[in-house]
Formats: sequence, C-alpha cells, structure tokens
Amino acid sequence: LGDRGSGLRGGPEGPQGLYSVTASLSSCLVSVSFHFSPVPYLCSCLQGLVPPRRGGGSRISISSGFRSGLGAGMSVGSGVGGFSNSVQVSSSGNSGDIMGNEKFAMQNLNDRLANYLETVRNLEQANQKLEIKIKEALEKSGPDFRDYSKYQAILDDLRRKVFDANCDNARLVLNIDNARLAADDFRVKFESELAIRQSVEADIVGLRKLIDDTNMSRMNLESEIESLKEELIHLKKNHENEVMELRNQIAQSGVRVDVDAPKGQDLAQLMTEIRAKYEKMALKNQEELKTWHESQMVEVQTQVSHNTEALKGAQTEVNDLRRQVQTLEIDLESQRSLKLSLEGTLRDTEMRYNMEIESLNVVLLGLEAELTQLRNSIQLQTQEYEALLNMKMKLEAEIAQYRLLLDGGDFRLLDALEDQKTVKTKVMTVTQTLVDVP
Repeated sequence: LGDRGSGLRGGPEGPQGLYSVTASLSSCLVSVSFHFSPVPYLCSCLQGLVPPRRGGGSRISISSGFRSGLGAGMSVGSGVGGFSNSVQVSSSGNSGDIMGNEKFAMQNLNDRLANYLETVRNLEQANQKLEIKIKEALEKSGPDFRDYSKYQAILDDLRRKVFDANCDNARLVLNIDNARLAADDFRVKFESELAIRQSVEADIVGLRKLIDDTNMSRMNLESEIESLKEELIHLKKNHENEVMELRNQIAQSGVRVDVDAPKGQDLAQLMTEIRAKYEKMALKNQEELKTWHESQMVEVQTQVSHNTEALKGAQTEVNDLRRQVQTLEIDLESQRSLKLSLEGTLRDTEMRYNMEIESLNVVLLGLEAELTQLRNSIQLQTQEYEALLNMKMKLEAEIAQYRLLLDGGDFRLLDALEDQKTVKTKVMTVTQTLVDVP
C-alpha cells in the first residue's frame, strides 16, 4: 500500500500483473467492488486485473461520489464460486482515522484477493484434471469400430454374383422379348397360312362338287353304255330267234328253192360283222367319252387354276382390306381418344369459364352495389349541396339586408328573404344493365 495521497495499488503478495487498483482518497466517498463470476469450467479471472484465462470472467467497478462535507468511504466486495465478501470503509473529517481504516481495508482486500486467486488456480487445475479424465473416459467408452476387412472378399463375391444375376436377368428379359417377337411373327404367319388353308379347303370343296358332277355324268354315260349293250344283246337274241324260226319253217316245209341269185352271206359272218361294227361303235363311243372326259377335266383344271389365281388375288385383296380395316380401326380409336380428350378439355374450359363468369358476376354485383351506393352518396351530397347553397343564399340576403339597415335603409328581413333567388338542381340517374351471355 502506498501513502495517503498516492492512492491504492496492488500488494506484492499477488502475482505480477494480476491486479491493479488505483483510487484517490481525498475528501470523497470511494466504493470499490470486486466481482468474480465462475463459468462452466469453474475458473474465473479478473479482466483488467488478472490476465485472461479460458472460461472465466471478472468485473471491477469503482464508483465515487462527492459530498458537501469532507468524508470518504470505500466498499470492497468480491466473490468466487458462490463465496462473496465485502469490506466497507467510511470516514468523515478525520484524516488519521481514514488512513488507518484505508490501510486495514486494503490489507484485508489484498489478502482476500490472494486467497481468491489461489482458489481460482486450484479450481482451474481441478478442471484440467477433470477434462483429462473425461477425455480418457470418452476414449475408453467411445463407440468401437469393428474391422470388416475380413468380410470384404465375401462382399465382393456377393456383388459379383448379384452383377451376374442382373446380367442373366437382362439376358433372359432380352430372350423373352425376342421370343415374344418371334411368337408374334409366327402368329401372323399362322394366321396367313390359316387363311390360305381355308381358301384351299373352299377350293377343294368346289372341286369336289365338280368331281361329283363329273362322276354323275360318267355314271350316266356308263348306264347308257350298259343299256346300249343290253339292247345289242337283245337285238342279237331276237335275230337269232328269227333265224331259228326261219330255219325251222324251211325244214318243216321241205321245199327247196333254187335261186339263181348268188349265194347269200353266212349269218355267222354277218353276226360277226355286226358285232365288230357295234364293238367299233362302242370303242368309238368310249374314246369319244374318254376324250370328252379328258377335255372336261382339262377345262375344269383350267377353271380351277383360274379360280385359284382369282382366289389368291381375292385373298390378297382381302388381306389388304383387312389391313386397311385395322388401320382404320386404329385411326378410329385414336380419333375417339382425341374426341374424349377434346371433350374433357371442353368441359374443363366450360367449367373454368363458368367459374370466371360467376366471379365476374360477383364482381359485377359488387360494382353495381358500389355504383348504387355512389349514386346514393352523390344524391345525398347533392341534397346537402342544395341545402348549403340555399343557406348561403339566405345568409347573403340577410347580410345584404343588414348592410342596408346599417346604411339606413328601411327594408325588412322578410322582404329580403322573399326576394332571394330560388336555385333548382336537376339530378339525372343513369342505369346500366349488364346481361350475362352464356
């Protein structure tokens, strides 16, 4: 501690640069208070007195007040970690008492400050030890990191298998798509071949009808041949019977007729000739029938070939027409979908326009209400204006009458009121009707 006039300074018991307090002890009241505030790490320092440390804060406030009389006082208070002490020294008038009290107070203050700083250092060391223990505990009980390197080979193998399975899956999907496309191609070919088969079967049915007709004609011809053969046999029998009767008659009559005519032909030879003639006719008829049958077959085959070509052309035309029908059906479906979408768009547009029209109608009704209110307010203002104008005219007339009276005139107020001008206001109301056109 210094002398009386030098003030207060830090004692030697504190560390160098830890604190420094200076105050004037002349005739004044001095109050010095030290406040130490602990923070979460339980350490504090004095800002301005003690070099700053981590996690601490301090405040020293010095206040002085002058009085009219001579006197001085000093109050010192400090606290660390919940401990607080204060020292108050007051003096008035007596310089010796003031110096004794000041020295005692400052010594006590220095002792307490040294104790507090020692406590702060101890708490800081305890905090550091606790921090070290907390770090060690965290390092010991922290999350353990397992070593998965031994599973890396298994994971790589599984990844490779998954990749191979994905490749196989993609390959199978591609094969399925190819098989589906091939099946579609085979289906189209099957349908075309089925159509060709059906057309060929129809041709076969037609040819069978032609064959049946040809067989019927052949059977008719064979029956005619049989009837001709039977007729030939019947004629031969009749001829033989007639020859036998003639021979019997000749033998019974016993008449011998000599004729100078040349000898007649032999009946056997005649029968042989007739037989040969009829056989030739039969062969000729058979050949003609065979030729006619062959010509008919050729004609039928020609007709069949022509019909087959025509059928193929018709089948091609039918296929073209079928494709055109499919194309038209696809176009029809697309047009139907387009129609449905356009109808939906039209409905949405109508709904939107209806909503807009409703909102516009609401706005229109609001505007009409505002217009009606505005008209009413204008009419009211017009009436007020008329009333004010009439009042103004009356006041002007009264003022003129008062001036006349002041000037010595003998007019009366009633005459002035009767002679005032009458103001008429014509109000025109315009009504506008808006028609909602759907």
